[in-house]
Amino acid sequence: MSTASHRSAPAGALGRADRRAIATARGLALDAVEAAGSGHPGTALALAPVAHRLFQRHLRHDPADPSWEGRDRFVLSCGHASILLYTQLFLTGYDLSLEDLRNFRRLGSRTPGHPEYRHTAGVEMTTGPLGQGVATAVGMAMALRRDEARQRAGGGELPLPPRTVWVLCSDGDLQEGLSYEAGALAGRHELGNLVVVWDDNGIQIEGSCDLSTREETGARFAAQGWSVRTVGLGADGDIDTAALDAALDAARRERDRPSLIVLTSQLAWPAPHAVNTPAAHGAPLGAAEVRLTKQALGLDADETFAVAPEVLTHTRAARERGAALHREWDAALAAWERELPAAVKERADAVARVRGAEVADVLPVFEAGESIAPRDASGQVIQALAARLPQLWGGSADLGDSNRTTIKGGGSFLPAAPGGPLGRNIHWGVREHAMAAAMNGIALVGYDRPFGGTFLVFSDYQRPALRLAALMGLPVVHVWSHDSVALGADGPTHQPVEQLAALRAMPGLAVVRPADARETAAAWLAALDATGPVGLALARQPLPVLPMAAEAVRAGVARGAYVVGESDGRPDVLLLASGSEVALALAAQRTLAGRGVTARVVSVPCKEWFLRQDVSYREAVLPPSVRARVVIEAAASFGWHDLLGESGRTVTVDTFGLSAPAGDALRETGMTEAAVLRAAEDSLAATARR
Repeated sequence: MSTASHRSAPAGALGRADRRAIATARGLALDAVEAAGSGHPGTALALAPVAHRLFQRHLRHDPADPSWEGRDRFVLSCGHASILLYTQLFLTGYDLSLEDLRNFRRLGSRTPGHPEYRHTAGVEMTTGPLGQGVATAVGMAMALRRDEARQRAGGGELPLPPRTVWVLCSDGDLQEGLSYEAGALAGRHELGNLVVVWDDNGIQIEGSCDLSTREETGARFAAQGWSVRTVGLGADGDIDTAALDAALDAARRERDRPSLIVLTSQLAWPAPHAVNTPAAHGAPLGAAEVRLTKQALGLDADETFAVAPEVLTHTRAARERGAALHREWDAALAAWERELPAAVKERADAVARVRGAEVADVLPVFEAGESIAPRDASGQVIQALAARLPQLWGGSADLGDSNRTTIKGGGSFLPAAPGGPLGRNIHWGVREHAMAAAMNGIALVGYDRPFGGTFLVFSDYQRPALRLAALMGLPVVHVWSHDSVALGADGPTHQPVEQLAALRAMPGLAVVRPADARETAAAWLAALDATGPVGLALARQPLPVLPMAAEAVRAGVARGAYVVGESDGRPDVLLLASGSEVALALAAQRTLAGRGVTARVVSVPCKEWFLRQDVSYREAVLPPSVRARVVIEAAASFGWHDLLGESGRTVTVDTFGLSAPAGDALRETGMTEAAVLRAAEDSLAATARR
């Protein structure tokens, strides 16, 4: 470890300058919450010594360059304690001012109620939903471990200083079931670069944690393969910072086991009447209690947002320490480049961002008329892209064979497996939620393009992590197969009905349901270009490859909707379909033509991308003058009416499915050509009446 990492704050008992800095951080947190009239002061008070020691001594960071590649990652999983993080960012010299602290939780401020990625300098991820920070940090640690393996692949020892992921979490984080999934993954992958500090204060909103919990949490993590250490209180009732430093130092040295530090604290210490009270978790303490607390801290009770110049001088020594660490990293990188330039270039090439158009030439060729299931086509595309893109990396929730996500010859991402951390296939186990959260962590580190698979119906298990991916704009790809009642005899528990509509309702998430193999390939290319999460909803059953040029399909999919079956002259009715129902719409078009009705068939693989297009394109595809419209999709009708208008009709599935062979299930749920023809006639009749 670099000597620079200890330059400004030696281990051991706190000196006067550190004590004043911690007291100042506590005072700032109190003032910010009181000024906002809301917030969570208890944790910010209790954990101020932990945050101070992390940012002053243990965390490799450079306040002058928050995105510096060589930094550690810090995740405040208990995001409700955001003011704890904001005070440290201000005190250590990030681009955050005292005025920002005064504006805590106000409209447009850089200090929102929960930390938001890309909104505040120094915030590594958006946190708030409990458990998400812990699970996302597992993905960060996986990505950093993989990058270390890339560095070693050039030969010799690790050339660059190792990086650690530090997490502060609460009782609520570890009560969420997600923490079980994430803890098991971290232990299995021997993520020694992950250190979680658990604030074991025993208090939550409804009272003592004993009301809901009677487990030995440390023993649980030890059973999952973690190293567990405990840190208690000092004689004054505050956190024992000497013991904390020793535990954090030891945890950083653990390179083959993740670490959990069980930290005993007192919520809202040293507030005389609020300490260890549930109310202190999520409400301001009030002016009188704040005054008493400041007096207990040795602060001027009549001042607000007070920071003595000598305190700021002391805490902003973190900038000098960060600059030294940055120079150390740069020197190591330069030395590595001189000694093994090919290895440095190989690593750079392996993590470079690649646009979809750059790899279009490697895609498999699918012939018109050929029948292939989109999930099978996706599997072929993954193989082709993986051969060109070493940063493509992923797996499924124990469904690699069903989702077709296994990279052949890619090896397993496991410590002792051939290829070790450079293995391309992640074995997530049946842990959809942790998989989605860890994918977010991999994307946040920024080296790799992660993908993960499961059945579409089980995307429900992933929604909190999907929502955070959308909030943060993370380029993750979810491969959801078995996309409709056509999966057949597994029955209604496995047949998605409402999932497409629910996922489409999420801002920032693009849901793509390809009609055939060519659209599937095009969807993968578009996903590589996406700046947010993309979900591919893939049919299990074979579908005919449409007679459309590959270039036209790529352009159409990228724009979300396009014409795949044109009529002669102005169409009488528009048939809008996605996925497997595009072929059904084309069959209905031919029948309607025989009845003297001209229909245009529009494939709508991604509503989100289509609605993002300019008005001229949208109206060229869906002419406003054609009011007779039918939406055809083997899923709920909810969410389609904005494209249907008042005269439109739907051929959809608005009930749960049933256990039956695929053809029978489709027929019984009304997904038939006859139903499409009736809907078209009804829509035409409704249009004529208006």
